[in-house]
Amino acid sequence: MDSPQRRGFYGGGSIRSREGVSTRVGSSSQEEIQVRIDPLHADLDEKITGLHWKIRQLKNVAQEIETEAKFQNDFISQLQTTLMKAQAGVKNNMRRLNKSIIQQGSKHVFHVVLFAFICFFVFYLLSKFSRMMTHGETL
Repeated sequence: MDSPQRRGFYGGGSIRSREGVSTRVGSSSQEEIQVRIDPLHADLDEKITGLHWKIRQLKNVAQEIETEAKFQNDFISQLQTTLMKAQAGVKNNMRRLNKSIIQQGSKHVFHVVLFAFICFFVFYLLSKFSRMMTHGETL
C-alpha cells in the first residue's frame, strides 16, 4: 500500500487524476493546490463546451416537457368541466322526461291498450273474412 506522503496527503506528493490532469499539494502552511494540464489532453475545453451544449439541449427539452405538461393539464381540466356540464344537462333532461312520463303516463298506457285492442279486432275480422272466402260462406 502507498504511504500517505506518496499519495499526496502531506508535503511533497502529487495526486494523478484522469487523462493528463495532476494536482500537487504544496508544502507551505496554507496547503496550496496546483493544477497542471498535460498538453496531450488539451481537448478538455472542447469536451466542456460539448457538455455545456448538451446541458443546454437538456434544459430546452425539459422546458418543452413542462410546457406540454401544462397544456395537457389545462386540456384535461377543460374536458372535465365540459363533462360535468354534459352530465348536469343529461340529469336535468332525464328529470324533465321522468316528470313528463309520470304526468302523461296514464294516457300513454291507455293509448297502447286501445291500439292493441284495435289490432286484435282487425286481425280477428281479417281471419274471419279469409275463412269465408276459402269455404264459400256468406255473412
